[in-house]
Amino acid sequence: MSDNKVSRRKFIGNATVAAGAAATGTLAAPAVHAQTPVTIKMQTSWPSSDIWMDFARQYIERVERMSGGRIRIDLLPAGAVVGAFQVLDAVHDGILDAAHTVPVYWYGKHKAASLFGTGPVFGGSATTMLAWFHQGGGKEFYRELTQDILGLNVVGFYGFPMPAQPFGWFKEPVTTAEDVQGFKYRTVGLAADLMQEMGLSVAQLPGGEIVPAMERGVIDAFEFNNPSSDMRFGAQDVAKNYFLSSYHQASESFEFLFNRDVFDSLDDDLQAILEYGVEAVSTANTALALDQYSADLQTLQEEHDVTVHRTSQEILDAQLQAWDELIPMLEEDEFMKRVLDSQREWVERVVFYELTNAPDLTLAYEHYFPGKLSL
Repeated sequence: MSDNKVSRRKFIGNATVAAGAAATGTLAAPAVHAQTPVTIKMQTSWPSSDIWMDFARQYIERVERMSGGRIRIDLLPAGAVVGAFQVLDAVHDGILDAAHTVPVYWYGKHKAASLFGTGPVFGGSATTMLAWFHQGGGKEFYRELTQDILGLNVVGFYGFPMPAQPFGWFKEPVTTAEDVQGFKYRTVGLAADLMQEMGLSVAQLPGGEIVPAMERGVIDAFEFNNPSSDMRFGAQDVAKNYFLSSYHQASESFEFLFNRDVFDSLDDDLQAILEYGVEAVSTANTALALDQYSADLQTLQEEHDVTVHRTSQEILDAQLQAWDELIPMLEEDEFMKRVLDSQREWVERVVFYELTNAPDLTLAYEHYFPGKLSL
């Protein structure tokens, strides 16, 4: 570790200035303890203009305020130090101190990474699966994968249960599974395996490369995540049919990664602030997402002539059938089998409660806003 990193990662504390007692017997002045703030270099996997940078800033604001300024986070966009898909390696190697990313971006190391973001989830939502991570054993599986199986020098936390991701952007409407056969389609993680099972050809690209790839004909259709991100990188300029609802990425959360040496060098209270700040920002991220995603979807419709569709039941059913084909292959890996068994057990119990308890939201919405849902 370089001298610069040592000075950045360690507190320069205990600089005590004590005034000596005067000859007249005056009491010594109180000691003054000065601490140099710890600066953490965090890179995201998002372009500087993406709404997810705003989400990352919400985290930084909370951490810096809760720490009383003892932690400063230097936030950088994708590409500032490494590419969007390389942040895990950079944090592991100590090139970055931290990253704001999603686990599917490193599923090339082990496909199980996608089970902490974009797996089959068996009817669960992102909220269901984030609860599994915290309460159903997911955190322990994540530690086993990152520490025992892959030997990564990282500590990771999860926050912000994302709304289910749209099926995506298409130049022409698609209504059947046959309509998408042979499409060159952008997605990531196990969703790539799923779409290939459905007969699509998949390119895994970071968000900033999607529109140029569409313009060059490298891909025919794509999904990223949400109306705000999609609109900010110009999805509406290359396609006009936007299909919401899908099972390919029904659940995902942000991954907050820290170099283990950096994290372990901090005082216990600062470690707690970094960890539980993730839980705090989940609420802030959710509120901002619901506000901006809904407003930007309206803007796409009213100002950019985008036609919003709900993905057809036939395509959704084809996705579930593709998961049925894919899951047994994934379960050939012993670790993935244990994770999927754990998720199934959790979802069977928890989602039974969620679905049985939830009133029919569509019925209530149509009662108060009749005709709005005629997609």
